[in-house]
Amino acid sequence: MQQAPKRNSFLSFVFLRSEELKPIEIHRRMEVQYGDACLSLQQVYERSRKFLNGVRSVTRQAHRVVTPEAIAAVEAIVKVNRYVTVHEIAAHLDMSHGSAQHIVHDVLQFHKVPASWMLRQQTAELKE
Repeated sequence: MQQAPKRNSFLSFVFLRSEELKPIEIHRRMEVQYGDACLSLQQVYERSRKFLNGVRSVTRQAHRVVTPEAIAAVEAIVKVNRYVTVHEIAAHLDMSHGSAQHIVHDVLQFHKVPASWMLRQQTAELKE
């Protein structure tokens, strides 16, 4: 059987994942469709995990999907512990370091000031 193009297998995966099937069932269906050229079970599990975390691209440079829930979760973590690192935020929320960095710096506009997160442009009231 001829190897299936990556794009077709990815589209099949996205379609099956949108039906909320478990990774094992997605793999079984893709085996029927693509035979030996099918993604391995491990690859299906990995893509399923990434899909649940918002990655919707097959390219190495994934598109960021910043949801209001993710923003609120990051903001809550920073408010509870201003000494938390981006790495710790990413690990706690099971998101990529780049997504956590994007939310902290670009969306929430926090930056580090002697090891704690502060709003980039604080008013006189907030500085006190």
